[in-house]
Amino acid sequence: MSDIAPPVAALIEEFSKLPGVGVKTAQRLAFFVLRSPSDQARRLADAIVRVKESIIFCSRCFNITETDPCPICSNPARDQEAICVVEEPLDVLALEKTGVYKGLYHVLHGALSPMNGVGHKDIRIDELLRRLETGEFREVILATNPGFEGDYTADSIKKDIKGKLTLPDLRLTSLARGLPIGGDLEYADEGTLSRAIEGRRDL
Repeated sequence: MSDIAPPVAALIEEFSKLPGVGVKTAQRLAFFVLRSPSDQARRLADAIVRVKESIIFCSRCFNITETDPCPICSNPARDQEAICVVEEPLDVLALEKTGVYKGLYHVLHGALSPMNGVGHKDIRIDELLRRLETGEFREVILATNPGFEGDYTADSIKKDIKGKLTLPDLRLTSLARGLPIGGDLEYADEGTLSRAIEGRRDL
């Protein structure tokens, strides 16, 4: 990109580091910013800086939040005895949009992937086990994404709960398979997610 002004080339390079953004898309985004009014570009830059400076992880569920504990964990109207385990914060947003689930969450921040070197210590499984051990939960919903890694993660968590904890009355469920194999919760429509929550089954 020697024929492009260095600031523009630098912006293209940064955009191209975003997930799902190739060089062509990065170029379009950079030139969109270049053509935008200065105040719009400044708002974009401020929003990026603000999200990095003000967003933290909830110390209970590890969802993204501005306050600790997060609004869901600190809401006494939520079902304090049900916990839904998801892979990413976007999965919480997707499930909350359905309006069906009224319990708590636990965000793993990933899925187990032996092929990619992602093990128990790389995601929040140990924190989940500690949370279950010290809380009074009646149900854990394993809502990992359908597919090999999600299923492997859910199965591993199930084995950990049954093998390491003494919680005989704890109900372990998973989402009904109204979700497509290999799909992500964040892309599922609200009707499909609602049916999946309502049709969850024991593990």
